[in-house]
Amino acid sequence: MLQATLEAVAEEARDWRRHIHQRPELLFDLPETSAFVAEKLRSFGCDEVVTGIAKSGVVGVIGGKHGAGKTIGLRADMDALPMTEQTNLFYASNMEGRMHACGHDGHTAMLLGAAKSLAATRDFAGTVVLVFQPAEEGGAGGRVMIEEGLLERFGIDEVFGMHNEPGLPVGAFATRSGALMAAGDRFVVTLLGRGGHAATPHQTPDPVLASAHSIAALQSIVARYTDPFDPVVVSVTYLTAGSATGLNVIPASVQLGGTIRTIDPQTRKAVEGRFRDIIAATAKMFEVEAEIDWRPGYPVTINDPDMTGETVRAAAAVAGPDRVDDDYPCTMGSEDFSYMLEQRPGAFIWIGNGDSAGLHHPAYDFNDDAIVYGLRYWTSLVAQRLKS
Repeated sequence: MLQATLEAVAEEARDWRRHIHQRPELLFDLPETSAFVAEKLRSFGCDEVVTGIAKSGVVGVIGGKHGAGKTIGLRADMDALPMTEQTNLFYASNMEGRMHACGHDGHTAMLLGAAKSLAATRDFAGTVVLVFQPAEEGGAGGRVMIEEGLLERFGIDEVFGMHNEPGLPVGAFATRSGALMAAGDRFVVTLLGRGGHAATPHQTPDPVLASAHSIAALQSIVARYTDPFDPVVVSVTYLTAGSATGLNVIPASVQLGGTIRTIDPQTRKAVEGRFRDIIAATAKMFEVEAEIDWRPGYPVTINDPDMTGETVRAAAAVAGPDRVDDDYPCTMGSEDFSYMLEQRPGAFIWIGNGDSAGLHHPAYDFNDDAIVYGLRYWTSLVAQRLKS
C-alpha cells in the first residue's frame, strides 16, 4: 500500500482509538468494543469475521491474492482497567471508574488499521488472522481463546503481538530473544490464631506477629534463596488485621497478599515451593494455622529466537536499524500473550509511546503518533512472513 494511503489509514485509526478510549470496557464484558471491531472488519471486506470467542473476542481472516501459504496470527488486546482517568482530555473516558490506562485502545486501533490496509491490497501469499482478544488485564483471555480452539480452528502457524512502551521514543521498537516478560503469580495467605486480650498475649497465638515474621522471611527468597543473576520479585502488597477501635484486642486472623514475579520457568516452580515452606514453618513457629490461596498468573513471555529475528527485520524496515533494540531488558511485568507463545512460534515487540505517563497510571494516554509506525510494522511483517 502506498505510504500516503497508510498515513490516511493512520488518521482514521486515530479516530477509532479515541472512540474506543471514551468507552472503556473490562475483562470479558466488551459488548461495545467487540461490536465496533467486528463492524469495522466486515466493512473492510475480511473473508471471515467471527465473534464470541472467549465471550467477546473477535477474529478476522484475510486471504492473500497470491495463493496458499502459511497462516500467521496478529494479536491485539481490547480491555481496559478499573481505574479513574485523570487526563482531562476531550476524549477521556466517559465511564466512571474505567479507563484505557495500558494502551489497549491503541493496540486495537493499530490492528484495525492494518486489517484495512491488508484487506485492500492482499499482496501476500497465505492467510492473516487478526485476533482481537478480551481480558488481558488479569482474566487470561488469551488462554481462554486457545482453550476454545482459536489456533486450530484458524490454522494459525505463527503468532505475533505488540505493546506500547512509555519511555521508548515514538517510532522506535524493542524486543529480545527468549524471556521478555515475567511470570506473574499472586497469593493470599490467611493466618488463623485464636484471638484474645492484648494484655495476655501468652494465652493467645498471635497471627499479627506471625504475619510480620512471614513478610520479613519471604524477602529471604530473593536475598538468600535465588541466584542474584536470576531475576525474582516478591512483593507483599496487602495486609489486613484487627481494628483501629480495638487496639487492646489480638485479632483471630490476619490476611496478607501480594505477587511473585520470575523470569525462569524452573525458578518459578522453586520459588513457589520455597514460599509454601516459609509460610508453613513460620505458622508452626507461632502456633497459628496458615491457609494459602495460590493464584497462578501468566507464564513467562518467551520469544522464539527465529521469530524474534523476523520481528527485528520487520521493525528495522519501518524505523531503520538504529531505532530497533534487539536486546531490550526483561521486564517484571507479565502478559497473557505468553499462552499463545507456548503453543506456537512467534514473538512480542514493544513500540515506543514516547514521554508519556507509565502504564496503569491515571494520567496515561496512548500516543497517537505511534499509530502509523504500528501500521507499517504489521504490514511489513506480513509482507516478510507471507512473501508472494
